[in-house]
Amino acid sequence: HLSLAASQMPQILVDHPWTPAVLWDRVALTCQGSGTPSGITWYKDGKRWQEGANLIFVTTSGTYTCDRAGSGFSPPVTVKNDQLVLQVPVRALLEGDTVTLRCRR
Repeated sequence: HLSLAASQMPQILVDHPWTPAVLWDRVALTCQGSGTPSGITWYKDGKRWQEGANLIFVTTSGTYTCDRAGSGFSPPVTVKNDQLVLQVPVRALLEGDTVTLRCRR
């Protein structure tokens, strides 16, 4: 059950088929939700970073959130730049499902 406030909170869509997102793959983030599309502010590691763009391409690791005027802050999304990363597909999984994991350096 979602409250009305939670359902209006913006979300960051990660255009990437694996999680966590890593810099050696091209990572695009979209701030989606209600509120004013022109009133978007992006934050990186808790600090104001960019304004106005709904879609950004990430070139540095960090934790990203977006603030969409009228609907508040999104939950954070972390983009990594680790030497070794275990990735899983970005999709819902149920117990007993077969899943492919990626271990990348």
